[in-house]
Amino acid sequence: MNTETILFLLGVTVVTSPAALVAVLGIPPLIGCRLSEQTMNRYTYASTVIGLLASIAILVIMLVVDTRFVPIELGNWVVIPQQHFHFHLKFVFDRLSVPFVILSFLLCGTVGAFTSRYLHREPGYARFYVCYSFFTLGMIVTSLAGTIEVLFFGWELVGLSSALLVAFFHERPTPVRNGIRVWSVYRLADAAFLIAAVAMHHLTGAGDFERIMGSGHWPEGQAVLTSPQALFIGLLLLAAAAGKSALVPFSGWLPRAMEGPTPSSAIFYGALSVHLGAFLLLRISPILELSFALSAIVVAIGLITAAYASITARVQTDIKCALAFASLTQVGIIVAEIGFGLRYIALIHIVGHASLRTLQLLRAPTLLHDYHTLENALGGHLENEPSFLGKLVPGQVRNWFYRFAQERGYLDSLLDECVVYPFRRVFQWCDASERRWTDWLSGGQSRASDKVETHSEIVEELRL
Repeated sequence: MNTETILFLLGVTVVTSPAALVAVLGIPPLIGCRLSEQTMNRYTYASTVIGLLASIAILVIMLVVDTRFVPIELGNWVVIPQQHFHFHLKFVFDRLSVPFVILSFLLCGTVGAFTSRYLHREPGYARFYVCYSFFTLGMIVTSLAGTIEVLFFGWELVGLSSALLVAFFHERPTPVRNGIRVWSVYRLADAAFLIAAVAMHHLTGAGDFERIMGSGHWPEGQAVLTSPQALFIGLLLLAAAAGKSALVPFSGWLPRAMEGPTPSSAIFYGALSVHLGAFLLLRISPILELSFALSAIVVAIGLITAAYASITARVQTDIKCALAFASLTQVGIIVAEIGFGLRYIALIHIVGHASLRTLQLLRAPTLLHDYHTLENALGGHLENEPSFLGKLVPGQVRNWFYRFAQERGYLDSLLDECVVYPFRRVFQWCDASERRWTDWLSGGQSRASDKVETHSEIVEELRL
């Protein structure tokens, strides 16, 4: 058995271990079989350990044989000859994907172990682990994607599991409403992603990253696009990254996502999911080099996001939202680093920051206990004096920034006015036109549903 065969088998193992977990946890409830908590924990631990060991083995072999690029080809799964389209299932192990995969397995395993005790005897325990398994699979597929289609598939799995876990406590209306809001923002980002994927196919004839980057592998690859083409595709992918990573102007959904359980908040919005936008920009970083304007826009959005999140985090009244905006501050800095071309620094920053935020968010439920322990050790209350810079800022300006931070930059209102309400008015006009047409055809009222009374409180809860 040669080295290529060993790498292929290990690569397939890395991908199939979370896929097997999805099948093991997802199929039994469909056939009326209920797994015990202990059984689900064992399957989760086994899947994580197997995938982690296989990914570490690949890293060791790559270092020993001195190779930087290991493709895993699984052939075309969908072929449409008339449209010159094929869904090529390809995974890539390189200097970007390997660290991200190992990080994903480590943090998912940590959160899985924490959840087994944190959600013990919770009615939605099995439901959480099914969503968790979909998220793990989505992260691995996204990290290893060798084509834009495979990346989008993993991207969607992460988004779906994120929205479902935001609405985990569906007995209350607020988590459901916030889950819908998160899903709506993801839809906007995914639309930009799809347009970029179609444009890539049109311009290059394929969605394979290796073909798009031309010569060389990440990060030395040289994209085969022209500068205007790179600007167009780069802006679309930047919009997709902004939606997924809550960059300005899509930052409003991030505190809403804290409605989910603490483990999901840690793994999604402190560790992995919130960094997926930065990962996408790292993957297409050779495209950024082709357009100075695109790189400048990436840097600007990153710095604006970091400044916005830093200001907003200072007035949050709950620890999870404060940590969420603190995470967003670092994500903005990471995006700026990518715009400046500091790819390895951005990758190291992602790994360190994801590990730190996971620990902080998992410790969030015991924050008051830690705070009281610290005060007891000091023998008094902690001092909270304004910083030197804060003293230099006039009071009126501080009040304005405080109001700005309290309203979270008015970003939700901005999206409502510029996106939600215009779309709603268009759809209402279409509905009214259809109603007039069907009423004319039927010679009277054409919708039986009009006679059904709606509950006003439900309508209010569903209103964005």
